[in-house]
Amino acid sequence: MAPEKSRLRRSISKWANSTDQHARDLRKEYGDSGLDTIAEAPDRERVKLRGTLKTVTLRPRGGVPALEAELDDGSGVITVVWLGRRRIAGISPGRAMEIQGRIGDHDGVRIMYNPRYELIP
Repeated sequence: MAPEKSRLRRSISKWANSTDQHARDLRKEYGDSGLDTIAEAPDRERVKLRGTLKTVTLRPRGGVPALEAELDDGSGVITVVWLGRRRIAGISPGRAMEIQGRIGDHDGVRIMYNPRYELIP
Protein backbone atom coordinates (compact mmCIF):
# COMPACT_ATOMS: atom_id res chain seq x y z
CA MET A 1 0.00 0.00 0.00
CA ALA A 2 2.83 2.40 0.66
CA PRO A 3 3.84 2.55 -3.02
CA GLU A 4 0.22 3.42 -3.93
CA LYS A 5 0.17 6.32 -1.49
CA SER A 6 3.42 7.68 -2.80
CA ARG A 7 2.12 7.36 -6.38
CA LEU A 8 -1.04 9.26 -5.36
CA ARG A 9 1.02 11.92 -3.61
CA ARG A 10 3.22 12.31 -6.68
CA SER A 11 0.14 12.67 -8.89
CA ILE A 12 -1.41 15.28 -6.61
CA SER A 13 1.89 17.14 -6.31
CA LYS A 14 2.35 17.07 -10.09
CA TRP A 15 -1.18 18.42 -10.59
CA ALA A 16 -0.69 21.18 -7.98
CA ASN A 17 2.61 22.23 -9.54
CA SER A 18 1.07 22.34 -13.03
CA THR A 19 -1.79 24.51 -11.72
CA ASP A 20 0.72 26.88 -10.09
CA GLN A 21 2.74 26.98 -13.30
CA HIS A 22 -0.38 27.79 -15.32
CA ALA A 23 -1.18 30.71 -12.97
CA ARG A 24 2.43 31.95 -13.25
CA ASP A 25 2.22 31.76 -17.05
CA LEU A 26 -1.03 33.74 -17.06
CA ARG A 27 0.42 36.40 -14.72
CA LYS A 28 3.46 36.68 -16.96
CA GLU A 29 1.32 37.00 -20.10
CA TYR A 30 -1.29 39.44 -18.77
CA GLY A 31 0.55 41.15 -15.90
CA ASP A 32 2.65 43.34 -18.18
CA SER A 33 -0.31 44.60 -20.22
CA GLY A 34 -0.59 47.84 -18.22
CA LEU A 35 -4.17 46.95 -17.26
CA ASP A 36 -5.61 46.16 -13.84
CA THR A 37 -5.16 42.65 -12.50
CA ILE A 38 -8.28 40.83 -11.33
CA ALA A 39 -6.95 40.50 -7.78
CA GLU A 40 -6.17 44.22 -7.46
CA ALA A 41 -9.02 45.70 -9.51
CA PRO A 42 -11.25 47.92 -7.37
CA ASP A 43 -14.97 47.21 -7.04
CA ARG A 44 -17.57 49.65 -8.43
CA GLU A 45 -15.06 51.52 -10.57
CA ARG A 46 -14.60 51.19 -14.32
CA VAL A 47 -11.77 48.73 -14.95
CA LYS A 48 -10.16 47.07 -17.95
CA LEU A 49 -9.07 43.45 -17.46
CA ARG A 50 -7.40 40.90 -19.69
CA GLY A 51 -7.30 37.13 -19.24
CA THR A 52 -8.29 33.68 -20.49
CA LEU A 53 -11.74 32.13 -20.17
CA LYS A 54 -11.71 29.03 -17.97
CA THR A 55 -15.36 28.03 -18.26
CA VAL A 56 -18.40 29.15 -20.24
CA THR A 57 -21.90 28.04 -19.21
CA LEU A 58 -25.52 28.92 -19.91
CA ARG A 59 -27.15 29.68 -16.57
CA PRO A 60 -30.56 31.42 -16.48
CA ARG A 61 -30.88 34.25 -13.96
CA GLY A 62 -34.37 35.29 -12.93
CA GLY A 63 -35.94 33.47 -15.88
CA VAL A 64 -33.68 35.29 -18.36
CA PRO A 65 -30.99 33.40 -20.29
CA ALA A 66 -27.49 34.36 -19.21
CA LEU A 67 -24.11 33.37 -20.59
CA GLU A 68 -21.67 33.05 -17.70
CA ALA A 69 -17.89 32.71 -17.94
CA GLU A 70 -14.89 32.71 -15.60
CA LEU A 71 -12.01 34.98 -16.64
CA ASP A 72 -8.58 34.14 -15.19
CA ASP A 73 -5.44 36.28 -15.42
CA GLY A 74 -3.28 34.31 -13.01
CA SER A 75 -3.86 36.72 -10.13
CA GLY A 76 -7.50 35.78 -9.66
CA VAL A 77 -10.77 34.81 -11.31
CA ILE A 78 -13.84 36.93 -12.01
CA THR A 79 -17.27 35.78 -13.16
CA VAL A 80 -18.48 37.55 -16.29
CA VAL A 81 -22.20 37.46 -17.17
CA TRP A 82 -23.96 38.54 -20.35
CA LEU A 83 -27.68 38.77 -19.57
CA GLY A 84 -30.17 37.86 -22.29
CA ARG A 85 -27.61 35.88 -24.29
CA ARG A 86 -27.56 32.15 -24.91
CA ARG A 87 -24.24 32.22 -26.75
CA ILE A 88 -21.79 34.70 -28.24
CA ALA A 89 -19.64 33.82 -31.23
CA GLY A 90 -16.00 33.42 -30.19
CA ILE A 91 -16.72 33.13 -26.47
CA SER A 92 -15.40 29.68 -25.51
CA PRO A 93 -13.09 28.15 -22.90
CA GLY A 94 -9.42 28.89 -23.52
CA ARG A 95 -10.13 32.11 -25.42
CA ALA A 96 -8.14 35.22 -24.47
CA MET A 97 -10.11 38.42 -24.11
CA GLU A 98 -10.17 41.91 -22.69
CA ILE A 99 -13.22 43.20 -20.81
CA GLN A 100 -14.29 46.62 -19.53
CA GLY A 101 -16.92 47.37 -16.92
CA ARG A 102 -17.61 47.65 -13.21
CA ILE A 103 -17.01 44.83 -10.77
CA GLY A 104 -19.70 43.99 -8.27
CA ASP A 105 -20.09 41.38 -5.56
CA HIS A 106 -22.84 38.75 -5.47
CA ASP A 107 -22.81 36.28 -2.57
CA GLY A 108 -19.07 36.77 -2.07
CA VAL A 109 -18.23 36.24 -5.75
CA ARG A 110 -16.74 39.08 -7.81
CA ILE A 111 -18.85 39.53 -10.91
CA MET A 112 -19.12 41.81 -13.94
CA TYR A 113 -22.39 42.09 -15.87
CA ASN A 114 -22.59 42.84 -19.59
CA PRO A 115 -19.03 44.08 -20.04
CA ARG A 116 -17.64 45.52 -23.23
CA TYR A 117 -15.30 42.88 -24.59
CA GLU A 118 -12.65 42.34 -27.21
CA LEU A 119 -11.47 38.92 -28.29
CA ILE A 120 -7.70 38.58 -28.44
CA PRO A 121 -6.30 36.35 -31.21
